[in-house]
Amino acid sequence: MKRVIYTSTTKDGSMKSNDGDQPAPRGARIAFLQKNSIEPAATTLLRLTYDGDNYCRYGSLTEQNRGDGILTDSTIGYDALVTTTPGQAILLPLADCIGAVFHDTRQNILMVSHLGRHNLEQNGGTESITYMIQQHKSHAQDITVWLSPAAGVASYPLYAFDHRSLHDVATEQIMTAGILSEHIEISPIDSATDPNYFSHSQFLAGNQTADGRFAIVAMLQNKAIS
Repeated sequence: MKRVIYTSTTKDGSMKSNDGDQPAPRGARIAFLQKNSIEPAATTLLRLTYDGDNYCRYGSLTEQNRGDGILTDSTIGYDALVTTTPGQAILLPLADCIGAVFHDTRQNILMVSHLGRHNLEQNGGTESITYMIQQHKSHAQDITVWLSPAAGVASYPLYAFDHRSLHDVATEQIMTAGILSEHIEISPIDSATDPNYFSHSQFLAGNQTADGRFAIVAMLQNKAIS
């Protein structure tokens, strides 16, 4: 079984409205999924909430969660979601932060985790792996990691981590959890400087006219038999 990941660009439209999870971006999400041959009805939105002080909230999906936040109003508020079902996709809109995809290649478990400033300040990179180990009996040596485009250090330094970058801090936390360095793939794209991506920080700085969101979508897929 293989891990499949797609990343939207500004050409796909904003994947989230800037005033909460309103219906406006649903059409863009559905078109993006269909363009990549992913069933909207089999996809779940990973919707972030900032109504508390815990940013390491993780959950595991069931069949009943298919289409949540894509075809219907979102009912799930977590910082990461896990699926073990092939074809059940997870979509995560991003403003500047990292969308991390963890794949247990032995047991075929997929986790999509939001790693932004709030999450990393609570050791979210390590905690994501710990959740997979404790709740799904994963082993760190079996997990591969993909880190999405994110804002670079020039526009988004993490002051709590000596002004280091999102990618640097996330990678350090993930390796602390026992992930092998050769199992970590980091996107070289700086979403704050690449015009193909929305960036909330660049909108606030007056460098982008739209306060949009790009997104990643990931799922497990059965390998084609040749």
